[in-house]
Amino acid sequence: MFTTEAQRSQGRSIRPLRLVIVCSLVLLFAATAFADEAMPAPHPGPNDKCPVCGMFVARYPDFIASVRFTTGALFFFDGVKDMFKFLHDLAAYAPKLHKEDIASMQVTEYYDMHSLDARIAYYVMGGNVLGPMGHELIPFKSEQDAQQFCKDHAGRRIVRFGEVTPALIQQLDR
Repeated sequence: MFTTEAQRSQGRSIRPLRLVIVCSLVLLFAATAFADEAMPAPHPGPNDKCPVCGMFVARYPDFIASVRFTTGALFFFDGVKDMFKFLHDLAAYAPKLHKEDIASMQVTEYYDMHSLDARIAYYVMGGNVLGPMGHELIPFKSEQDAQQFCKDHAGRRIVRFGEVTPALIQQLDR
């Protein structure tokens, strides 16, 4: 097939444009796919109190947890244990809110101190690391990190989000 010089040069100018468009779409997709991870966790102010125990949360940055609702309501906790107490008895702590309206739940990962989605964390019970309210659920982003913590700090058990029951929380308070 014969092509003219104009057709050949037009084909050359379209190819780089296609490449730019494809690369832009790939970058846009990647940025969107990781938007939740890159989104910074909320930080409590100096007067934000835990709705469960009443402690000023900002004083304990290593243990901060938070729950944000689609209504805009945002609660901070001085530890994961109090966050679960709140979630297990929402009617007592926030009677106008519902679990279906939870937009996000964040915990502070023990080793890197970054915010982590509470639903994907691995939690260690027991051990020699105490939170502001005593024995705590210590969150990790990986099972390997949780296992290492158990070895280093005499942790007793690793649990996932769905395994944390009111009875398990009561064990921590004993």
